[in-house]
Amino acid sequence: MWPNASSLGPCFRPMNITREERRLIASPWFAASFCLVGLASNLLALSVLMGARQGSSQSRSSFLTFLCGLVLTDFMGLLVTGAIVVTQHFVLFEWQTVDPGCSLCHFMGVIMVFFGLCPLLLGAAMASERFLGITRPFSRPATASQRRAWTTVGLVWASALALGLLPLLGVGHYTVQYPGSWCFLTLGTDPGDVAFGLLFSLLGSLSVGMSFLLNTISVATLCHVYHGQATAQQRPRDCEVEMMVQLMGIMVVASICWMPLLVFIAQTVLQSPPAMSPTGQLSWPTERQLLIYLRVATWNQILDPWVYILFRRAVIQRFYPRLSTRSRSLSLQPQFTRRSTIH
Repeated sequence: MWPNASSLGPCFRPMNITREERRLIASPWFAASFCLVGLASNLLALSVLMGARQGSSQSRSSFLTFLCGLVLTDFMGLLVTGAIVVTQHFVLFEWQTVDPGCSLCHFMGVIMVFFGLCPLLLGAAMASERFLGITRPFSRPATASQRRAWTTVGLVWASALALGLLPLLGVGHYTVQYPGSWCFLTLGTDPGDVAFGLLFSLLGSLSVGMSFLLNTISVATLCHVYHGQATAQQRPRDCEVEMMVQLMGIMVVASICWMPLLVFIAQTVLQSPPAMSPTGQLSWPTERQLLIYLRVATWNQILDPWVYILFRRAVIQRFYPRLSTRSRSLSLQPQFTRRSTIH
């Protein structure tokens, strides 16, 4: 792939860094602590979710299914990628020696793209579900909401995996990244690398943009109904407000954590003159920026579960006691079905 790397696998490119520099850049204890905190946070959120799903309404059950998919994705992402990165930080193995055929690097590249895109796509799916539930409550059969939610989660996983497999099919490449502890897409000038980098960046950015648009409309609708002339029976329930607060929190966290990396990838692959030399070497500032933005994006997997844990109704009521006085309010959906059964 590169002139001076013919004897190595396709995932290796020139990288000027010594073993001591690698030891100084990445602390194995920090990496291990980071992963343990993230795994514990996601396990705590899963346990809370399991309790919340019992006796929940159809709309809330569907939303909690999406949340379960998001937390499971974050947990598995930390577990799988953390196992590779933490091991590398402790052992400081030479990737060329351990993985000369690039199998491990390709595997890590696939899961990095998969676990990176899934939270963004799931956030967009959750925003779409809440948008339809608030603005068009009669457009979906309630009995199928939970099954459809799991189907949507499965489709998101399949789509992210399909995109992650593209470099193995010839569209782009996965290469070892600075400081030699992880693999990711290549910010090179090859048409496949440019196409794959832009596809990853644009898909992630569109997911965040779609979440922002749909969540804004949903919140505006809730505010209009709540502050308008609607009767108490038509005002939003506490759980609907709770779900939107959680969804807005998830969107804000995803935007802060992922948008810098997504924008950086698009800028770098389109940069002129190219950021990568013909020998496959990136400048030190570019390597450093990529590592920093990746570390910021990784915080998304730790913060997601805490958005749900902290933005639950019981916690919100401590700061907004008025919320508890509306516990008997009914949903946005008119009570047509309920009245018909009474008659």
